[in-house]
Amino acid sequence: ETFTGSATGQLDGSGDLRIVSNTGVTCTGAFVYINRLQGEGTFVCNDGRTGPFGFVSSGTRGTGSGSIGGAAMTFTFGNI
Repeated sequence: ETFTGSATGQLDGSGDLRIVSNTGVTCTGAFVYINRLQGEGTFVCNDGRTGPFGFVSSGTRGTGSGSIGGAAMTFTFGNI
């Protein structure tokens, strides 16, 4: 399952990530930056699955991975 989406970041280092899978599942997750380029958070999906995620961002785009419902997943976001 592959996801694409968008991220919105705040000046305080927090933000929200919204992704949609190639099967139509939508997940949203609040995140915090743990350093200048990396963030982490937890997804909640519209099919009931949840799970942690981490990502690396260049500022306008990024890639990440995590798990939802115990299954590994990958995603991209931003201006890819």
